[in-house]
Amino acid sequence: MTGRHDDASSEQQPIGDIIDGLGITSAISEGELVDGAIVLLKVLQPDGSTRLSLSHSEGLGWIERAGMLRVAEVLETGSHQATPDHG
Repeated sequence: MTGRHDDASSEQQPIGDIIDGLGITSAISEGELVDGAIVLLKVLQPDGSTRLSLSHSEGLGWIERAGMLRVAEVLETGSHQATPDHG
């Protein structure tokens, strides 16, 4: 995975075990293949402050990443629910 974060002293490392340890799961049906991922981590630093770290799988272009983040925002806020047509 590639990443962008606000702490230049941090080194890149695999995060699969961290994600598993947080109990994060996803519904993936038989025959489906995961083709990309974006991961936003809230990181607690030794001094007690927090920072965010954003990583993505290789091969995702910036347009795909922006679209995936927008869809996540819409799903999380519930703004995707149908509204009555007033036209």
